[in-house]
Amino acid sequence: MQILHPKGWAAPVGYSNGIKTPVGEMIFVAGQVGWNAAQEFESPALAPQFEQALKNVLAVLACAGAGPRHICRMTAYCCDKQKYLDARHDLGAIWRTHMGRHFPAMSMIFVTDLLDHPGLIELEATAVLPS
Repeated sequence: MQILHPKGWAAPVGYSNGIKTPVGEMIFVAGQVGWNAAQEFESPALAPQFEQALKNVLAVLACAGAGPRHICRMTAYCCDKQKYLDARHDLGAIWRTHMGRHFPAMSMIFVTDLLDHPGLIELEATAVLPS
């Protein structure tokens, strides 16, 4: 993958502006919330839900033989902007644990609610496995 960063732009923090991928197999991961394999939320807090949602994304990718380094785009939907801002330090540590220093193109969208209650965050991803 090639990180796309226009000359003169300030460096993004925690994401890439764009990613160019080689031809390969595309994997689309549906929105994953912070519940376990039995579809039960183990915590009402944002950081543990984020970690579980990220683990769920990675579990789906693993079914295709892909891992964190193959993610080229991720979208996060969060129900509470202030909780997100308050948890950024913890979320960064969780990210580094599971994703290392890989930062795909990302969007953060704040929404009023998610389908699965008491979910606070949902992650979806697109990955590319090189040919």
